[in-house]
Amino acid sequence: MKGIVFREFGELVTARFGDAMWDALISESKVPSGGVYTAVGTYPHEEAVALLMTLSRKTGASPDDLLKVFGEHLFGVLAHRYPFAVAAHADLVPFLESLEGVVHVEVRKLYPDAELPSFVTHWEGETFILEYRSARPFASLAEGLLLGAIAHWGGRYALTRRSMGVPGAHEAIFELRRT
Repeated sequence: MKGIVFREFGELVTARFGDAMWDALISESKVPSGGVYTAVGTYPHEEAVALLMTLSRKTGASPDDLLKVFGEHLFGVLAHRYPFAVAAHADLVPFLESLEGVVHVEVRKLYPDAELPSFVTHWEGETFILEYRSARPFASLAEGLLLGAIAHWGGRYALTRRSMGVPGAHEAIFELRRT
């Protein structure tokens, strides 16, 4: 995973729980990096999982809830840092339709070694469907990113998540309906 994700997770933890909590997460999780993340560096996703699980244990919040909150935060950061990804879209659905063919193409130019999830989009009647697949167990992070995107474009969509029938958090189907 790219270091920007780790750095932003650290920023969110520090803002919500304080510097001491971030220091405790690094210490108790015993992550190989020692908690030193550069924005363009690449780190094993297992470090993120270790930090997340330690935060969950220390706060009592579920890992899924923490990932959703982080995803919402991360969308705002990425939209600000990489405005090319959102500025060209007047609404959420065209943005989501551009993830594979435009946004991920640009991300790969910036970070050739990035391991990105895949998104397949289509309509089922009045419902927009986004199918998420990843080598990492972060469907709840994707859900949070979607919630952040919905808020960015005015909150005019309701989001539902359902399983693809595969155990774990590597795949999910997200349904969006206009409200």
